[in-house]
This record gives sequence, structure tokens and C-alpha cells, in this order.
Amino acid sequence: MILVIGAMASGKKEYVKSLGYSDLDIADAVLDERPVLYNLQDMVFKDPEGSGNLYDVLLKKEVVICNEVGSGIIPVDDTERKAREATGRLCNRLAQAAERVVRLVCGIPVVIKG
Repeated sequence: MILVIGAMASGKKEYVKSLGYSDLDIADAVLDERPVLYNLQDMVFKDPEGSGNLYDVLLKKEVVICNEVGSGIIPVDDTERKAREATGRLCNRLAQAAERVVRLVCGIPVVIKG
């Protein structure tokens, strides 16, 4: 599995397409048979408490794409704070298991693992 992370609009989806995937291969925040999952953070924010249940399913994906959500001002809202933490913890676990981890910065892929 390849984990692709980066800020919103940093070029993550375009990078994954450069690997040979098309829009038809990319599922937007839904788990289905497609090889690429985009917007993992949206799934976690819907159910932060259940985010740990996603781990095993995500390992079967070829590519998982997630926005970095841990930067900036810490939210006052407890639910949003927990969702950010859950997203970070899940990405940490995925990064440990991933063959490759790529961070996109201004459209430039930086391989941080693999």
C-alpha cells in the first residue's frame, strides 16, 4: 500500500494519477472495490471512534490518500479535536505498514518512506 499525504490542494490526487490510476480507480471517502481511497480524513471525521476499524480494510488498498489535518490552530470543538487525533493516529499506523509514504508539498512529491 502507498500512503499519500499532504495539505488540501497540494496535488495528491494528480500525483496518484501519474502512477497510472484514473478517476475510475479512485473512491472518494467510500470503501468499495476500487484500488484507491481518496479523502480518508472525511471518513474518520464522520466516525472518529470507529476509525480503528478502517485499518485492516485500508491495508488492502493499493493507495490511500489523506489530507494532513494536524496543523494549525487546535479546534475548540471536542469532536473535531478527537477526529483530528484519530486521523493522525490512523495515518501513523498506515505509514508504519505502508511500502511507501509520499508527502506532497506544492505539487512536489517527497518520498518519506520507501
